[in-house]
Amino acid sequence: MSRTGLLAALVASVILSAGSAMAQEQPAGAAPAIEAPTPAAPAAPAPSAPAPAAPAVAPPAMMAPSQPGTQPATMELTLPHDLSPWGMFMAADVVVKAVMIGLAFASLVTWTIWLAKSLEIFGGKLRIQRAVRAIGEAATLKQASRTLDRSGGPGTLLVRAAEEETALSAGALDHVPGDGLKERVTSRLSRIEAAAARRMSRGTGVLATIGSTAPFVGLFGTVWGIMNAFIGISQAQTTNLAVVAPGIAEALLATAMGLVAAIPAVVIYNVFARSIAGYRQILADASAGVERLVSRDLDFRTVAPAAALAAE
Repeated sequence: MSRTGLLAALVASVILSAGSAMAQEQPAGAAPAIEAPTPAAPAAPAPSAPAPAAPAVAPPAMMAPSQPGTQPATMELTLPHDLSPWGMFMAADVVVKAVMIGLAFASLVTWTIWLAKSLEIFGGKLRIQRAVRAIGEAATLKQASRTLDRSGGPGTLLVRAAEEETALSAGALDHVPGDGLKERVTSRLSRIEAAAARRMSRGTGVLATIGSTAPFVGLFGTVWGIMNAFIGISQAQTTNLAVVAPGIAEALLATAMGLVAAIPAVVIYNVFARSIAGYRQILADASAGVERLVSRDLDFRTVAPAAALAAE
């Protein structure tokens, strides 16, 4: 009995301990069963959890369009509205404006000289060619003088100078040969020829000066404008193109104006140099024709008395 009671007590204790253990496990297992619906209740907030994540991703997408929207606003505040040459000139620095005005005046002087000198060279060539034809067709110096009496120009001056020198030497021609007269006539003709060429070349030195200095003047304006642009960058503490672009554009405009003034000046100077060289050749032809007339008159002056003596 004692063993049976002891065994029964042991079995009862084991059953009681197992029941208590099951009783303790049931709340733990029931809790998840009860909590399972609770997550289903916050199912509505559950999608809201990704909703905050969506704005976290959305700001970059929203910033992308916002940046182009804000950039034009900044450019409108800093960039001038008129980027035409006149607008850049009006927005330029005082020194850059002075450079541009000087280059514009130099360009105006270039084209004025081109117009005036072209007409002068054209008219001078016509007059001297007419004189060369008259001198070549004349048989004596007096005939050439009568033909060119009413026409002006260097050709008439050449013929008159030869006549004057011949008249001054007329008293000595009966006693001395005419070599001295030829030398004096040649000397006077060469001086008239040089004076006519120098008068025709007047004004071309200005073209040479403009052509050689205008690029450097424009470069000075460029350097000054870029220096002001960098000063503006340092003051604004930004390298934004809206800050750099106006100063660089004004500087490049000064360079462009320097080239606009220099290139035509150089081209026109070279054209005038060739034209004046051709004019000098025509003057030389006229001077040579006058010398031939003087030499012919001297020969006939000595032949005429001999023919008269032979006739007697």
